[in-house]
Amino acid sequence: TLSQIDSSIGGKVAINVDGIKNCVGAFWQPKLVLIDPEVLSTLPKRHFNNGLVEALKAGCIQDAELFQLFEEGDIEQQLEQILLRSLMMKKRVVEEDETEQGLRKILNYGHTIGHAIESCFMSQCYHGEAVGLGMLMICEDEKLRNRIRNCLNRLECPTDISFNAEELYEVLTMDKKAGKNTISVVVVDKIGEARVETRSFAQMKELLNRREAE
Repeated sequence: TLSQIDSSIGGKVAINVDGIKNCVGAFWQPKLVLIDPEVLSTLPKRHFNNGLVEALKAGCIQDAELFQLFEEGDIEQQLEQILLRSLMMKKRVVEEDETEQGLRKILNYGHTIGHAIESCFMSQCYHGEAVGLGMLMICEDEKLRNRIRNCLNRLECPTDISFNAEELYEVLTMDKKAGKNTISVVVVDKIGEARVETRSFAQMKELLNRREAE
């Protein structure tokens, strides 16, 4: 599901090194992408739902109607629509900014904290599940957080995890989007609209400490 919705296009090829997500890689566009939604019927439910979180992310950042499908629609019945809308959103973004100099950064919504969660809980947490948790943690608007949480609940994905803020912070500072004392994060204040912010490590540490205490 994850590949069909997201990673099949865009041209990013990367590997994890020393527990850090996607820190070595390149941009290499595929010659052809073939997608058969019927293949997804062979997946365990958890794997199927895990990949759908990337489509939920797509709705959050650029497609309010896609997000609405997760809030109110029959997800399995509308799977092809979800696939198509997710891929078309990513296609538009990548065509405008192939090598992530600007707009493409919004595709990282939920990923900055999500990658840290995934690194710390590699054996317990799948990529989409970690991204979902990352979206919840970075979101400051309680009403919006509840909407995202409800969608994740519909996907039977975790909405809470016990973690050590200091451990998560140490991994986060090694993220590929991190500078010397700052890191880029994607913020959504309204469904369908995203922006990139530069935050200090101190701000991110304070956020993680608050989330740990919640």
